Amino acid sequence: MDVLVTGGAGFIGSFIVDELLRKGHSVTIFDNLDPQVHAGGRLPEYINKHAQFVHGDVRDYDALKDVVGKANAIFHKAAAVGVGQSQYEIKKYVDVNVSGTANLLDIIVNHPHKIEKLVVAASMSSYGEGLYHCATCGPMRPELRPAEQMAEGRWEQNCPNCSGLMSYAPTPETAYQHPSSIYAQTKKDQEDMVLNIGRTYQIPSVALRYFNAYGPRQSLSNPYTGVMAIFLSRLKNDRPPVIYEDGLQTRDFVSVHDIVQANMLALEKPGADYMSFNVASGIPIAISEIADRTARLLHKNIKPDITMKFRQGDIRHCIADISKIRNELGFEPRVSFEDGLTEVIDWSLKAEAQDLFENATAELRSKGLM
Repeated sequence: MDVLVTGGAGFIGSFIVDELLRKGHSVTIFDNLDPQVHAGGRLPEYINKHAQFVHGDVRDYDALKDVVGKANAIFHKAAAVGVGQSQYEIKKYVDVNVSGTANLLDIIVNHPHKIEKLVVAASMSSYGEGLYHCATCGPMRPELRPAEQMAEGRWEQNCPNCSGLMSYAPTPETAYQHPSSIYAQTKKDQEDMVLNIGRTYQIPSVALRYFNAYGPRQSLSNPYTGVMAIFLSRLKNDRPPVIYEDGLQTRDFVSVHDIVQANMLALEKPGADYMSFNVASGIPIAISEIADRTARLLHKNIKPDITMKFRQGDIRHCIADISKIRNELGFEPRVSFEDGLTEVIDWSLKAEAQDLFENATAELRSKGLM
């Protein structure tokens, strides 16, 4: 099968490319080598030489059209990534994520193609806050915490009905999506657009809602990337990881290898068609625990800086219910967090890590987001 991977030089895309080649597919990578992700806009060393690489941008209709027409399947992974940055680089995020996806779908609909499967990278960020449980009122989906509450250092979610403290619960795909950033909104738009056109034109399409992805090849010099990579960058430069709130907010971390597993299942199983799936471990981990364990494995006696401050739009908890992808596709997380973190640490020892966290923080502060 001829497979196109947009964003195929990136962290997740490159691992998908490797697995597709291992399975005997012919692969084309289409990537703009964004300097924020790829230092100097250079092709990364890890790129698989058995794939065809095309330097192009999803915003360039004609360049994208040239590669789409040859593909039997497309993994659409190209996206601008960064929750905070998206709140002030609005046009860029909408242009890349929404207009880029519109280009892809317009090409498929209006030009000859032989697409048998289209898989899009969606995001848990589209949920906003996750599902909660109130001992008195039952399941709840609260809005973002008010700034007044956050300013008082009351971090946990209160029940919107009885005001009692709530506990977090696994969030299923049926939960409504309430994006709290432009990035999250664009990822929801990508998902909705792909599934809409897929159903309309009977092009088997799948949306995979990634939770907090981690693994080798994440840029350690991109201050807008995942929290684990940012912590690694700080620690490698002998600086403390900076944690907002009290550090007890939780996330669901999933290894890039398990994300690849989910993508292969989406490609190969017709039962995935026209559906959305959470891709996660289903296990909550506190942000402060990530910082502590990373420092310990790096043999750094550096404690995180827990600021007790907050950022606009941050959620408290979001953990995945992965029963749907288990039952429908046979997905099972294979990489424990301990093993996955050890792999990342081993890889990071030789990886470049320019700490630009303070630059990103200054930008957020100048835009009134902190």
